[in-house]
Amino acid sequence: MGSEKFGFTLIELMVVIVLIGIMTAIIIPEMKGTYEDALLRSAARKLVDVFSLANSHAISVNQLHRVRLDRKNGRYFIERAAREDEKGRGFVPGPEIPGGGGAIDTRISIEILKGAEDPTDPIEQRTTSGSGNDSRNGKNDATVSFYADGTADAQEIRLRDREGFRLALRINPITARVHIVELARE
Repeated sequence: MGSEKFGFTLIELMVVIVLIGIMTAIIIPEMKGTYEDALLRSAARKLVDVFSLANSHAISVNQLHRVRLDRKNGRYFIERAAREDEKGRGFVPGPEIPGGGGAIDTRISIEILKGAEDPTDPIEQRTTSGSGNDSRNGKNDATVSFYADGTADAQEIRLRDREGFRLALRINPITARVHIVELARE
């Protein structure tokens, strides 16, 4: 048996390096936006979970609940209607609800559109001024209400990341179910 030598010539190494460079040049642009897209989808799933939690809790305790979105600080809170024996009027935080508050990455912008019950209504014609906004909490807060009978406010929540990727969360007012819809990139 002879001794075999394994080695690479300089030309073989250069060809491999060039191939790696070409593959990298092709793959890197395709990966652009992947992190931002994942962040956007994660925020959308988190809000869907919170809306579902608020709806199920409103039904189980037979009391109006709402999700308040603090768009400026990237926070959300589940609140319930205050009872007569509690201080103040309106809504109070629901600390007994696990997962009833949390954060959404501030790189995700949130826009609330008042929904129409007619699904043929073009979403672009809906107004955003005052829809779901609570003037007591300031213009950066918006709310979505969930009622004890299993219904909800007809609204659309649009999420947008810094790269222009957009998703819409459409709340069905009859079933309170949330559907995620991909929108065209801006």
